Amino acid sequence: MKLSVLQKVVTLLCVCIFLTTNAQETNAPKFGKGLFNLVGKDSTFTMKVGLRFQTLATSRWDISNGLSNPETSMLIRRSRLKFDGFAFSPKLKYKIELGLSNRDQSGASKYTSNSPRYVMDAVLKWNFTGNFVLWFGQTKLPGNRERVISSANLQQVDRSLLNSRFNIDRDIGVQLRHKFNLTDTFLVKEIFSIAQGEGRNVTTGNIGGHQYTTRVELFPFGDFTSKGDYKGSDLKFEQNPKLSVGFAYDFNNNASRTRSNQGSYMLNDTGFFSTNISTLFIDAMYKHKGFSFMAEYANRTAGDALAKNSDGTLTGDEVQVGNGLNLQTGYLLSKTLEVSARYTNVTLDKNITGKGAENQYTLGLSKYIAGHKLKVQTDVSYTDIGFKTNQLLYRLQVDIHF
Repeated sequence: MKLSVLQKVVTLLCVCIFLTTNAQETNAPKFGKGLFNLVGKDSTFTMKVGLRFQTLATSRWDISNGLSNPETSMLIRRSRLKFDGFAFSPKLKYKIELGLSNRDQSGASKYTSNSPRYVMDAVLKWNFTGNFVLWFGQTKLPGNRERVISSANLQQVDRSLLNSRFNIDRDIGVQLRHKFNLTDTFLVKEIFSIAQGEGRNVTTGNIGGHQYTTRVELFPFGDFTSKGDYKGSDLKFEQNPKLSVGFAYDFNNNASRTRSNQGSYMLNDTGFFSTNISTLFIDAMYKHKGFSFMAEYANRTAGDALAKNSDGTLTGDEVQVGNGLNLQTGYLLSKTLEVSARYTNVTLDKNITGKGAENQYTLGLSKYIAGHKLKVQTDVSYTDIGFKTNQLLYRLQVDIHF
């Protein structure tokens, strides 16, 4: 008899609880530090089990039709079950993250064996020598900063339009990570990745070539407190200015999807249309005494942005090429209350899309009850598309992390 996903999750949790009662050491973590921690005999493994979910309410208006009849919705935006720790040695870490909400699992197709995409992350991290760490498995690629920031640690309700158009998200492959100090305070981090180039949970094999990503990050004033360069808001109130500047370049060889390893597949009369797609990211994060500022720039080009059949006729699919700019800032009025603002511009190639640039302006307010682990966030966004279509969006979200 086949078990449902819910039954499998419950069974897994029961097994973990059983292991807890038989482990060498058992402790109940503080709120936000996981449901429980396991430590094996002779400390040969550890496992932290965590759970989080976000409840989101939205109202959306097309201003040209007035504000009387908004499109409203409520949903569980994200629901995740997380496991992490080390296996055999503290130098061999792992992370597993499962998506349980409908939005987490969406994207099923024949390329994923027509199965929901439950697995978000499944990756091993081996610190094989010095400051070198080898990652192997499925996880986020080292693309734009905003995408790598966990959805659990966002400054506003959700990520920007730049991220939705240009991010390279998750894929399966190998990443080599390294860091070193140029001076006592100047830190440099490097990442090189080789991935399949088709996105997460693909089972049909590699249709095109492979995807290569390089990222370099510069920290002229030293590292951030508690990995704050990849967390929204300055909840740690950095006493000294902290800055991280990142440069990333991604090359997807013979890509067959409209947004590099994301978007829809470009089908044609012989199977798939493929082209080389390059994406450049430049970003920065600055924090000091409750003030934070994040900037991102993205540029995507393609060898041939218009998908074609073997006879040269257009299929109707197109690679989303163009530029994006995202500027976001926030200030903590107190240790638990923050105001934030964001401006995003996305300019896709008008000769291909026939559409003008998108400009979005967002104002946000966040109440941090227990930092990012328990918070209420709300924001309102005004979007103009080619100065012709005007939209208004209001969102309210509650976020809790065990």
